[in-house]
Amino acid sequence: MNKRALKRLLKDRRALIAPEAHGLTRPTGSGRRAPGLSQHQVDQLVNRAFGTYHRLESGTYPNPPVDLLRDIARLFVLNEQEWISLCRYARGEDPPGPLYDTSGNAVPAAWEDAVAAVAHPAYVTDASWNLLTCNGQFHRLFASGQAPENTMRWMLIDGREQLTDWTNAWAPLVMTQLQAALAQRPDDKVLCEIERELLSDPLARPLYEVGGTSVHPDGDERPIWHAADGPGWVTMCVAQPMSAPGARFMILIFRPGPRRSSQRPPMLQAR
Repeated sequence: MNKRALKRLLKDRRALIAPEAHGLTRPTGSGRRAPGLSQHQVDQLVNRAFGTYHRLESGTYPNPPVDLLRDIARLFVLNEQEWISLCRYARGEDPPGPLYDTSGNAVPAAWEDAVAAVAHPAYVTDASWNLLTCNGQFHRLFASGQAPENTMRWMLIDGREQLTDWTNAWAPLVMTQLQAALAQRPDDKVLCEIERELLSDPLARPLYEVGGTSVHPDGDERPIWHAADGPGWVTMCVAQPMSAPGARFMILIFRPGPRRSSQRPPMLQAR
């Protein structure tokens, strides 16, 4: 627990919330009157016992439950980065999921320029794997010259013929990503529909039901048939826009010919 950082974050954000916005009044009488909600009013609004919030803000509440932190974060209208900071300061760990159900649905428009500037195929998808933006090199991968609207659906359903050795090199890895995403976002309509299609597919269902550990594709190498350049393989470089949990920025480094190595590429480390 980082008591000093926790207190500063909570106190500053609490000061921005007007009691009147929640049907409350500012306390009257003698004594210092800080802006925003009082600590007792926070307890009222998050339906907790008197003194609960004071313990949290003062750093005397060891390992506070996530549901308390989430209720306070939403009351204070924290953004996703502030939510991550709150959990790290209070519990020493990242949150188990995004603060809002809509987080990951949009990214800053600057990502469009960033993607266009990449020399390799590159794109950004939201938390449901819907394509938000991509560059011309990514469009060239496909026979139609047009990138798919949802990359998860394409990898698991529509793009099997183009994904070399789909049954072994693609399906098991991508399917566990889908399962992990649904565990965190069980009400995601787009991902639920993809899962329904997989479970109704005689080829995909047995592979999907095996399950397994979700392995992030960052740095992975997989075989693919490039519509313009023929057979080859792609090395995947993956990052996440910080303001959109679940969204992803992908760069696919394509090289024609046989796969270079069966070993995972080396890691870069500072000296």
